Amino acid sequence: MTDNARVPDAWDVDYLVLGSGIAGLWFALKAAEHGRVTVVTKAEAAESNTAYAQGGIASVLHPDDSFEQHIADTLRTGGGLCRDEMVELAVREGPAQLGEMSARYGVAFDLRPGSSEDPPELDLGLEGGHSARRVAHVGDATGRAVAAKLLGAAQAHPNISVLSRHMAVDLLTMAKHGGPDRVFGAFVLDRATHKVRSLIARATVLATGGVGKVYLYTSNPDVATGDGVAMGYRAGAAVADMEFMQFHPTCLFHPEAKSFLISEA
Repeated sequence: MTDNARVPDAWDVDYLVLGSGIAGLWFALKAAEHGRVTVVTKAEAAESNTAYAQGGIASVLHPDDSFEQHIADTLRTGGGLCRDEMVELAVREGPAQLGEMSARYGVAFDLRPGSSEDPPELDLGLEGGHSARRVAHVGDATGRAVAAKLLGAAQAHPNISVLSRHMAVDLLTMAKHGGPDRVFGAFVLDRATHKVRSLIARATVLATGGVGKVYLYTSNPDVATGDGVAMGYRAGAAVADMEFMQFHPTCLFHPEAKSFLISEA
């Protein structure tokens, strides 16, 4: 992890990633094979929406299951609102991505005990909307297990720098200076020194998670404040489907502590 005290005022990198959840870290690890990457996260690097995800990851991982069945389940429960091509892409690429998480990054998904005749196999869960067992999990803290492994790999990678407690303020755009409509980095606030730095990059990725904390009551963590959506909107990005909010109907309330999720599964 980069020592914040040695970060220059303006830092030129190939890829700037805002957010240290599964999306940002997965992209960073892939992009690091092609150039230098800086991951910026507003809190500690391990604090993300990903780390609070409990249930597991759904994918076609059993020979009795099929891509066509998973796609049909998803489109049916989506009530006609899904983009068919994105559903197919996610479903068909899922097994390979989970396999890489396990083999390359060491995510230890739960296994069913084997026998002398049959080796152990994934302990796949069955959740609402699925017609087959296809949910791979690590206990009831899958997100935390995945995030920890990916973050460890990113921090150990020579081409990746992780800046914790740095908050992206706004995107740097050429259009604001009379140039083409293009993003070339971001203004980033160092929360320790209260100094704003310009991080310049060939490509900038918004992986900032959800917007749950704009609501009074939510099971989302404090970091889910929708910064990426707001920055993208200000830069001219199209924003759609904001009415689709992920929420959990079961939260434990205590007057002297923050509410937290009790899984409906």
